[in-house]
Amino acid sequence: MANAADEMGADDVRAFLNLEANATCGFVRETYRAKTEIAAGGLPPPFADGRPLGSALYFMVTPSSPVKLHRIRNDQLYHYYLGDPLEVLLLRDGGERIIVGPDLRGGHCVQLLIPGNTFHTARVIGCRRWFLGGSTEWPGVIPADVELGNPGALTALFPNVAAEISSFPQVAT
Repeated sequence: MANAADEMGADDVRAFLNLEANATCGFVRETYRAKTEIAAGGLPPPFADGRPLGSALYFMVTPSSPVKLHRIRNDQLYHYYLGDPLEVLLLRDGGERIIVGPDLRGGHCVQLLIPGNTFHTARVIGCRRWFLGGSTEWPGVIPADVELGNPGALTALFPNVAAEISSFPQVAT
């Protein structure tokens, strides 16, 4: 039985969910920010100032709006919702590629933990040409928690995946 979401395109989903262009993650809309705050000094470094207890968002990735090479200080959990799989390159342990998507038998995962301070990038793979997912973060993210990566510097730190780092699109904002 066909699902109505199967017939939606990227533009339909973006409009329906009110997703807006984002500097690091394609198109985004924050869906949750905890009202409970962790006071300044209540967390270990690098979280000197206060933070919300947690946050969550929708994000959409397309070939022209990929996940740019970046890291956030906070742990985050990617969730697969709709569309094509997302190929994620994590720059840890020498570099690791993981597919977030619906094909559990094919080795995809529907959730992916990205530990805080892990540089990563991602691109959509498949035939629909868009990925819709979610990200849950704790503590909640503020703009100071996000850092864009320098591909040249990171290829020097991760030489065994230098070609892979270069193969992921880093579309300018």
